[in-house]
Amino acid sequence: MEIVAKPWPALWSLVIGFFMILIDTTIVSVANPRIMEGLNADINSVIWVTSAYLLAYAVPLLITGRLGDRFGPKKLYLTGLVVFTLASLWCGLSGNVETLIMARILQGLGAALMTPQTMAVITRIFPPGGRGPAMAVWGATAGIATLVGPILGGVLVDGLGWEWIFFINVPVGIVGFILALRNVPSLKTHPHRFDIPGVVLSAVGLFLLVFGIQEGETYNWGTITGPISVWGLIIAGILVLVAFVVWQRFNKGEPLLPLELFRDRNFSLANIGITTVGFTVTAFSLPLIFYYQLVRGLTPTQSALMMVPMALISGGLAPVVGKLVDRVNPKYITATGLALMAVALLWNSALMQPDTPILMFLLPSAVLGFANAGIWAPLSTTATRNLPPRQAGAGSGVYNTTRQIGAVLGSAAIAVLIQSRLAAELPGGGSGAAAGGGLGMTGTLPDALQGGFSTAMGQSMLLPAAVIVVGAVVALFFAKPQPVQAWGGADAAPASAKVDAGLDSAG
Repeated sequence: MEIVAKPWPALWSLVIGFFMILIDTTIVSVANPRIMEGLNADINSVIWVTSAYLLAYAVPLLITGRLGDRFGPKKLYLTGLVVFTLASLWCGLSGNVETLIMARILQGLGAALMTPQTMAVITRIFPPGGRGPAMAVWGATAGIATLVGPILGGVLVDGLGWEWIFFINVPVGIVGFILALRNVPSLKTHPHRFDIPGVVLSAVGLFLLVFGIQEGETYNWGTITGPISVWGLIIAGILVLVAFVVWQRFNKGEPLLPLELFRDRNFSLANIGITTVGFTVTAFSLPLIFYYQLVRGLTPTQSALMMVPMALISGGLAPVVGKLVDRVNPKYITATGLALMAVALLWNSALMQPDTPILMFLLPSAVLGFANAGIWAPLSTTATRNLPPRQAGAGSGVYNTTRQIGAVLGSAAIAVLIQSRLAAELPGGGSGAAAGGGLGMTGTLPDALQGGFSTAMGQSMLLPAAVIVVGAVVALFFAKPQPVQAWGGADAAPASAKVDAGLDSAG
């Protein structure tokens, strides 16, 4: 471990930027109708404002994690923060939707440079036995940001205009840059030979897979243009990623993705777990928000405020859970948190009727707060516990990539399920209601449609509930963490030896 006299100021400095980039994954959804109006754009163009950001964010994560190992996480983080902040300014100044999409791509690239570095720095400046509180802060930041995005977006859009969801990043980015420059240590770099074929294969494979999943609903899971189809892209992406893994296995040099990391049982299982979390957190909010707005007549800001108990409880319990993670087998905390999330989603599903008292929904929101507190820190701590410092960036890149892929899968799957349930529950297939929901319409549906729409949304909640149960089962197979020996000399130990030690301790 690199000795850092004051690791906590470094962590808090990084959290500012991490919080900002995660908010930007959700904040735009609230502003879509105003962006359409302000830039005279159609719905497909506005959907790309979010899609372009997510693609540019998710695809390079494996590569940017490795770059952090090679050139230093501080340099990569600061570079990404500058790119993200300038791109945010460009977003706010955009005069047409095409320019806004280009600016969002640049913003996503900046976010991809930053994200793996936050987790890698925590892994390298906090010892494994004392990493729980730090990962609790990191995890709570990830959890709360997904909730604050829609709330902050609603307030800014209603009060100042859609441009300010981007302008707000500029002063935050400047403050974050100054703090990170001052407080984040320049950690030792590790020489790496760059795996160019691995870079190309991973980037192409992830792009094809993520694009196909993300845009499947837009093209009705059929033809995009000419011989190119959604399923053709998805299958091609999977095949290219298989070729990437095979290349990593037989690459005699230094692979982009060290497959020996997956010999650590807990690292592998934690990646499966965070994929189910990314899927569920992205998926469950869509039917819930549609129900709040189209059945109960809440505004975007009011519907987002229904999530406040979750945010407050999750944030309040994060330090407590952080201390427990280092003392209790994390599988018990993680499995409990994931199971509680399933309970909360099933509770929401049961409540989603037109005449349910609206305040009743604050109860499952509170349960989600307890669930989130028990998920993020234990999962990230378990994933990183045995990572050798020279591969902290690579491991962080993998973990964040699987989380983002889970989120993309959740977004695509819930859109398909909502459409199918509306077709089954509403007269005429519910196409008008579905389109209205996709456009972010507020106000209530006609009384004749409210019952069927509520039923469809409640049924849609069952999918993320089922997926998170899979995560809970996976968590039960975590191995009991063992003390990591000779952590202070980690830099001197070969990576393979460190991973072998992690494998032995996981056994």
